[in-house]
Amino acid sequence: MTNPLTNTSIAARLDELEMRLTFQDNTLAELNDVVTTQERRIAQLERELTLLKGQMRLMAPSLTASASEETPPPHY
Repeated sequence: MTNPLTNTSIAARLDELEMRLTFQDNTLAELNDVVTTQERRIAQLERELTLLKGQMRLMAPSLTASASEETPPPHY
């Protein structure tokens, strides 16, 4: 009975696994950077949206006239 796993094939498989692990570590670090950047950007956009909502609330009364200030339509 022969052993299909020689020292050379085991070393080659180990090298392949180490390369895959290194690649996966690099990919994971890059993805983490992307997620961190996106998280910061989302937080910034949420702050800006909150400010814009506040500005819209302040402007809302000036955008439309009250019912008593509205002139009747011309067909009245």
